[in-house]
Amino acid sequence: MGYATSSDITGLLKAWASGNPGALEQLTPLVYDEMRRIARRYMRNRSPQTLQTTALAHEAYLRLMGAEGVRWQDRAHFFAVAAQMMRRILVDAARARTAAKRQGGALRVTFSEEIAIAVGEDTNLIALDDALAALARLDARKARVVELRFFGGLSVDETAEVLKISPDSVMRDWRLAKPWLAREVARGEQNGA
Repeated sequence: MGYATSSDITGLLKAWASGNPGALEQLTPLVYDEMRRIARRYMRNRSPQTLQTTALAHEAYLRLMGAEGVRWQDRAHFFAVAAQMMRRILVDAARARTAAKRQGGALRVTFSEEIAIAVGEDTNLIALDDALAALARLDARKARVVELRFFGGLSVDETAEVLKISPDSVMRDWRLAKPWLAREVARGEQNGA
């Protein structure tokens, strides 16, 4: 399989959304490989658990393929929605495990090389999700920047493209959101989130 450009993927997404089933056939290997890369990047720092990288990518892919009425704007939009889907899958799985048993091992979630947040396998992933939800209530754009960069693995430029803001704005939001989230996750851990 050759290298596909962002515009190739965008064209296939739009053709698929317009009802061309052949476009989905061509699109699948291109986006699925990227989704596995995103899932692998996220799961790299997680301790062994029942939900593996391939399963996360596969579940998110199946849900995306089953979504009806989505008007895909471009490649970045597709992966932004994939990031949201992966976040929901991970948090739902963590909530289910936490409901079944109220303990978990340590997990390290890294926002960047400079800032790392220690997140428990289930409970503290929930604290991260709760912190992101709180951030969204205060500043929805900052929460979207974190979600796209952290869960979606999008670059600064891709995040800027999805949110229709400048790369400098993405970096400013990213720098401001990281310490806020670190504080909120720590607070959630203390409160037994």
